[in-house]
Amino acid sequence: MPLPKPPTKRASLLEPSAFASTLAVSKTPQAIPSRAAAIETMAAPSVVASPTKAPSRAPTRSAARKQAPAVAPSPQPSLALVTPSPAPAPQKAAKPKAAAKPRIAGPAKLFVLDTNVLMHDPMCLFRFEEHDIYLPMITLEELDGHKKGMTEVARNVRQVSRDLDALAASLQSSTLEEMAQGLPLDHTGHREAGGKLFFQTGLIDTPLPQGLPQGKADNQILGVVQALQRQQPGREVVLVSKDINMRIKARALGLPAEDYRNDKTLEDSDLLYTGVQALPADFWDRHGKTMESWQQGGITYYRISGPLVPSLLINEFIYLEAPGAAPLYAKVTEITGKSAVLRTLKDYGHQKNSVWGVTARNREQNFALNLLMDPDCDFITLTGTAGTGKTLMTLAAGLQQVLDERRYSEIIVTRVTVPVGEDIGFLPGNEEEKMGPWMGALDDNLEVLARGDSSSGEWGRAATNDLVRSKIKIKSLNFMRGRTFLNKFVIIDEAQNLTPKQMKTLITRAGPGTKIVCLGNLAQIDTPYLTEGSSGLTFAVDRFKGWGHSGHITLARGERSRLADFASEVL
Repeated sequence: MPLPKPPTKRASLLEPSAFASTLAVSKTPQAIPSRAAAIETMAAPSVVASPTKAPSRAPTRSAARKQAPAVAPSPQPSLALVTPSPAPAPQKAAKPKAAAKPRIAGPAKLFVLDTNVLMHDPMCLFRFEEHDIYLPMITLEELDGHKKGMTEVARNVRQVSRDLDALAASLQSSTLEEMAQGLPLDHTGHREAGGKLFFQTGLIDTPLPQGLPQGKADNQILGVVQALQRQQPGREVVLVSKDINMRIKARALGLPAEDYRNDKTLEDSDLLYTGVQALPADFWDRHGKTMESWQQGGITYYRISGPLVPSLLINEFIYLEAPGAAPLYAKVTEITGKSAVLRTLKDYGHQKNSVWGVTARNREQNFALNLLMDPDCDFITLTGTAGTGKTLMTLAAGLQQVLDERRYSEIIVTRVTVPVGEDIGFLPGNEEEKMGPWMGALDDNLEVLARGDSSSGEWGRAATNDLVRSKIKIKSLNFMRGRTFLNKFVIIDEAQNLTPKQMKTLITRAGPGTKIVCLGNLAQIDTPYLTEGSSGLTFAVDRFKGWGHSGHITLARGERSRLADFASEVL
């Protein structure tokens, strides 16, 4: 016997009145049917269904379940089953969203989107939950002017145009009246968007103040917001723009304006995961009684259980420094239920454990070298101010594992080509030669690493430099689409200038046996429309925390020079 077809529509929720009526009926003694009535109820569907030959058994059972509350109080239950099309069921199934979204008390907000919001995040149309979106005609004109090219902005504009075309194609008849009623944003599969999209379908003539030029696109959008406020006084109309001056002008005219905040991972950069946690002074007193310890391969392990375990994450570093006692530096390697396993660290501050001649000068650098030299960590993020040793330690760890341990085949270095000041124009040469001026930090650190070997002489140092250069490849970010890195040590420098989409593109290039290290200083963001909360580096740190094959360290103390440390504090 073939199985019935699966349902094609989502089930609807029962209204509160249905529960109240069911409870009221169950409390009355007259609502309990007799055994004969129950037998008649079970026999009635077969009598009715026999001459009509129902096509499948699934609709009959579902109809019986929907009618069960109505059958119980009825003295003649067979009449309810004879009815060919029950009225309440289709009405409830036709409006599933009305009962599922009682999140706002009044009408939904109407957000007027500026063009830069669509250019920044092409998926912003579906990230306003139950609220509605309004696109002025001048916004569509500006999108049409930025669709050509191979830049990230042009790609985002083309993606927005495709989404708008898919929403417009979902209409039954593209009439002006239907467009004025709004396009449901969930027709293209984005169920999280419960609002509608409205286009400007008519001319809006709203005089702006005399000081604002009438022909500028920003001022026309402000005029649209002002006109919508007058047309819909009972509804909150808000302008959303990434342009600070645009929001200032809107507030000066008395119009509500907001920044696009959906791209921000954190509202405050101080809440960013640091990867390090200091243990309380009474750690041994509170956890020593139930603690287990053992040694394996010269490394000490501790299994703890107590109030500290819920606050720990995998690959998080903990330390305890008490006067008169030996310090404890460990990493969380396992969390099972209410217990966690801590593993002591290798001391890279000692000269015998130096990495390519580099030793750790502080606690955070020792934590970072433990992550960089761990073969089980595939993704590492290092943040910190200028001079904390991010690039030097990463490059030393890469050379150690490529040339000495042969764990990786080569080092690949890339970064975003965003200038600090004015651009100097086009650069000659091939890809690696064009990226040469952007890799000044790489050359400086290679010079420091080559200076440490003084016993081989000048010829030996020159040969070592040539060997090191042959194992380091400099790649541009613009040609990363579609590539796959196998058994590579990838360094992404200045990662704070990456957007979350660019960060995802780079991380997904990793193949088997590849380690990716992201370096950046969130206080030195040069990309427009990116902040500390919306940077791709912040996005990666927040999403990868707690994963068993990733780690993060925020380097706190600079080790470049006393001049650089003082300048980073007072300037």
